[in-house]
Amino acid sequence: MQNKKTADLLSPGAHEVVVDSLNQRYHVYGSGPVCLAMPGGPGVIWESLRAPALEEFLTMVYVEPLGTGGSQRIPSHPDGYTRERYRRSLMGLLDRLSLPRVFLLGHSHGGFVAQYVALHHPDRLRGLVLYESAPVTGPEHMAEAATRVEEFVHRNEGRPELPAALDALQSVGAVTDDEKITAALRGLLPLYFAHYWDREDELRGFREAVACTYISSRDGNGESDIIDDRATLPKLTVPTLVVVGRHDVICGPRWAQELHTLIPRSQLVVLENSGHLGHVEEPEAFAGAVRAFTESTSV
Repeated sequence: MQNKKTADLLSPGAHEVVVDSLNQRYHVYGSGPVCLAMPGGPGVIWESLRAPALEEFLTMVYVEPLGTGGSQRIPSHPDGYTRERYRRSLMGLLDRLSLPRVFLLGHSHGGFVAQYVALHHPDRLRGLVLYESAPVTGPEHMAEAATRVEEFVHRNEGRPELPAALDALQSVGAVTDDEKITAALRGLLPLYFAHYWDREDELRGFREAVACTYISSRDGNGESDIIDDRATLPKLTVPTLVVVGRHDVICGPRWAQELHTLIPRSQLVVLENSGHLGHVEEPEAFAGAVRAFTESTSV
């Protein structure tokens, strides 16, 4: 039974609380067990992860991570947004909501954060959904992505729009402001779908609405923040669902299989007609996998 304070903070719409002396904004939709949702990027707007099909059976709490949207920036912005910093923010939000155990869903970079939180706070989670995530970043991850991009190019040879998308992808590494990173993201977004140009009329609105804040991959000391959870994931005790799109070029099936192999008793679902955004491309299949997982997970 929720107390009045918790019920108010979980009422539909936008909310803002102070966590760790910083404003933390989030958005609530749906009904049912509570699921915190952490978007990707880092820096991509929370709306990119909104999944109305999940809201039919879960109370979705879409987090605006620190540094993005209405949530406050840390003093070292754009550096310093480490998983430890995001962990403190998410745990502070759970404390403010007076919620003992919730589901946690992380998409892409949000998955890196979610698995880190699950390793450190298994007692706070009913279940974990790693959606287009990976156990590692850095050179190995980049090499796999390059291979997947080559496969995407082969599948889309001859399309006149392909060179512009590839140019946008190449530009990301040199971008250091919000306007340019948003333009680059919109430009490369066809690579994030399995069949964007075949469904352009349907998907154009999502592409035109997506936006991003520039957040670096450096820690507070300006050093590269490389992730490698392969040694610790076998210790993960939280029930876990791993979801991946068959055609994802960024966090593809190789990484999903590794997560599934590393995490004890995890479940793996492959969305056969999706890239990096299965909740947009195959919303019913995505929601069905999450529903089956959450309903099978004991309270």
